Amino acid sequence: MIYQQLLNGLVLGVGYALTALGFSMIFGVLRVVNFAHGNV
Repeated sequence: MIYQQLLNGLVLGVGYALTALGFSMIFGVLRVVNFAHGNV
């Protein structure tokens, strides 16, 4: 039970980290905040 919660938290954290990395890379290159990141 605790392992499942740890795994869920880890997966969610990795998803947030990848989203943040994508936002920061797009902003770093284009200098524009792209709010349609999910569609890209």
